[in-house]
Amino acid sequence: EHHLQRAISAQQVYGEKRDNMVIPVPEAESNIAYYESIYPGEFKMPKQLIHIQPFSLDAEQPDYDMDSEDEVFVNKLKKRMDISPLQFEEMIDRLEKGSGQQPVSLQEAKLLLKEDDELIREVYEYWIKKRKNCRGPSLIPAVKQEKRDGSSTNDPYVAFRRRTEKMQTRKNRKNDEASYEKMLKLRRDLSRAVTILEMIKRREKSKRELLHLTLEIIEKR
Repeated sequence: EHHLQRAISAQQVYGEKRDNMVIPVPEAESNIAYYESIYPGEFKMPKQLIHIQPFSLDAEQPDYDMDSEDEVFVNKLKKRMDISPLQFEEMIDRLEKGSGQQPVSLQEAKLLLKEDDELIREVYEYWIKKRKNCRGPSLIPAVKQEKRDGSSTNDPYVAFRRRTEKMQTRKNRKNDEASYEKMLKLRRDLSRAVTILEMIKRREKSKRELLHLTLEIIEKR
């Protein structure tokens, strides 16, 4: 987007398109040497394309995904300790979610994680080193949202912006004296209706009791 903005600004200034006004586009490559190792030609169409997993706490996967650097570290750590890739992802995920702008300390990490102290220390030191080398605030990528103070208004990579102007959905009613009197009259009428319904209810009960008494008198006679 920055290249596009510079191209539009240059066109507005000079009034014509120049050779240096080019938006860079990555070139497509072919005949890659490592393509066959990553995508072997042994694919078979599965019988079921969509797999539905139950939504339970046991089936939840961590938000952190391992990269190639993590795989090298886990493979080295496997020779000395018992750790799986999923366990490593869960540990990094808990460390990331337990940290804010500042990373948690080693003592706090031992409270967050349930593994052995030696394993926690190894993963913690690796995580701290990787977090320092990371440019972003977290190793888990997140959608960049607009800040409350409005400082990120001109950032082109911000998603889910708030509306700059409030949309007026309906006209505000004037709270004048006539409307107030109408509301008072409506309340008085509703109160009278409730009172009348209560009296009708009492009358019907009295009628039913009178009918039962009349039947008892006839039976006694």
